[in-house]
Amino acid sequence: MKPITMADLNQLKKEKRKFATITAYDSSFAQLFAGQGINVMLVGDSLGMALQGADTTIPVTIEDIVYHTRCVRAGAPYTFLIADMPFMSYATPEQSCENAAKLMRAGANMVKIEGGSWLNDTIKILTERSVPVCAHLGLTPQSVHVLGGYKVQGRDEKSANQLIKDAITLEQAGIQLLVLECVPTELAKRITDELQIPVIGIGAGNMTDGQVLVMHDALGITARPPKFAKNFLEEAGNMRDAIRLYKEQVESGAYPDKEHSFN
Repeated sequence: MKPITMADLNQLKKEKRKFATITAYDSSFAQLFAGQGINVMLVGDSLGMALQGADTTIPVTIEDIVYHTRCVRAGAPYTFLIADMPFMSYATPEQSCENAAKLMRAGANMVKIEGGSWLNDTIKILTERSVPVCAHLGLTPQSVHVLGGYKVQGRDEKSANQLIKDAITLEQAGIQLLVLECVPTELAKRITDELQIPVIGIGAGNMTDGQVLVMHDALGITARPPKFAKNFLEEAGNMRDAIRLYKEQVESGAYPDKEHSFN
């Protein structure tokens, strides 16, 4: 099987074909997801809440992400694998390079960082050193204490315009993917149409180029799932069919529907 690359994802955007992404944290689930045709996976710092039982993603360390990245890569050798840079692991450009190298050596194809245009210098330094970067805008969980909770972002004109501006400047700085979390559908569409790179939504409506879900949300494991999450296992009956259904509904645009989106 041919490994999935950014060239493949760029071609999907060009052809207006949506793609499904899911978080993965171990070899067994990564293998299961790959077997159902999931070609993009994220080792998210969501593992702090989903696996470690924390209230936020903040306690997650770079060592945690490195470990789980190795596990996922072992189970899904051909998938395009994104690994989160956890809280305070990219506070300076030097720190970013050191920690990104750890993730790339563990098997990541790309690292993901949260924040706006203040990250431009870091992004330029990483990409110049052959580290592909995915940015994350909207609700940025590592900033939960600054944001005052897990709230939808970009609902007023000023904050919406700032998100659009940040997305454009991040692309100019060199990011190759963008994740938009918990923003209104129309704003996500504006940003997706504006950028040349693929945009992956989570709680951002169905007008983005792709979708990502935490695996525990997609399989109905989370005790108090967010509004945008859908329990595909409940409808499908078994895990393999649930993941296949998730992929099919993302690709067709059936998920997320209005019930799982924000206006």
